[in-house]
Amino acid sequence: MMESGPMTGPVPTDGTADGAHPRSADPSGVPAKPNPADATGEIGGTFWRRFTFRRPLAALILQRLGLSVGLLFAVSLMIFGGIEALPGDFATTYLGQSATPQAVENIRKDLGLDRPWSERYLSWLGGAVQGDFGTSWASKNSVGEQISKRLGNSLFLAFFAAIVSVPLAVGLGMLAVQFRNRLPDKIINVVSLAAISLPEFFVGYLLIMFFAVKFGVATFPATVYDSMSFTERLSAIALPVATLVLVVLAHMMRMTRAAILNVMSSAYVETAELKGLSMFRIIARHAAPNAVAPVINVIALNLAYLVVGVVVVEVVFVYPGMGQYMVDAVTVRDMPVVQACGLIFAAFYIFLNMAADILAILANPRLRHPR
Repeated sequence: MMESGPMTGPVPTDGTADGAHPRSADPSGVPAKPNPADATGEIGGTFWRRFTFRRPLAALILQRLGLSVGLLFAVSLMIFGGIEALPGDFATTYLGQSATPQAVENIRKDLGLDRPWSERYLSWLGGAVQGDFGTSWASKNSVGEQISKRLGNSLFLAFFAAIVSVPLAVGLGMLAVQFRNRLPDKIINVVSLAAISLPEFFVGYLLIMFFAVKFGVATFPATVYDSMSFTERLSAIALPVATLVLVVLAHMMRMTRAAILNVMSSAYVETAELKGLSMFRIIARHAAPNAVAPVINVIALNLAYLVVGVVVVEVVFVYPGMGQYMVDAVTVRDMPVVQACGLIFAAFYIFLNMAADILAILANPRLRHPR
């Protein structure tokens, strides 16, 4: 049934506008039923939307975990593919230029280099997931056993660098805020800028020249072994720890200062000032806790650097850690060792960044207490 509207022509009365599709899928006028297959396809998305709405904090944490696992998988593929793309061959390097083609072919077959790269990648990744990184081509020893010793030394070095640098950086950042635009603040900024400008190998050589060569109060090279006592180990790593502290301290301190200064302009800080609280108490009890999220991020990034960036420092101080182990393996093209070290460094970096994201999420009260 049709009605005529003024100057518009016939207007449908069944509730369907001109140009719109009818509600029913057949001429009988019966509405079309939803496709069960479509409903099944929407189950996953609907569940995730409901979960995100009801548990936003847990959803964000799960997203970070999933992204970290996917990123680690992509990095493993990049590491393997990058090493495969390198010119040269381990068999030729190991046997020398005078090696016969048959001898080179025999070594390639023994090492499995004659198999397709995809097959070798899946075999290596499956073993790495289980903690088996294969056998070193150069030494014929288990890569996992060698890495477990070297990794402990690197973590020992990074741990003491962290427990010195993190409290010192946060304290200097708060001190710079308390005396902002005054002499202590200016001195801290100048020294931090100088420390950021110097590369770690240059800082390491300066420390060696002054404290090990000229004054003779520090140990060089920084060699550690199993029979050393704890105090002897601390004495041996004094210069590498000092180098790492000087490298990461300035960045953490400046970011701490910037984050706290950003909070100092808030209304509740002004209220605390009007109440007559001391500047140190305002910074420590009111400003610093609310600036914790960016500070956590920058600390986690620098902790990741302490683990990953020890390569240069370990080479400078001849320290028997993961970095020195990887450099020695690159020299002789020991690819299983290089792949394992690269994957472990990437895993530490991704894990620490993921931990920083999760801690920043947990530190956000709007996410902890959603409306």
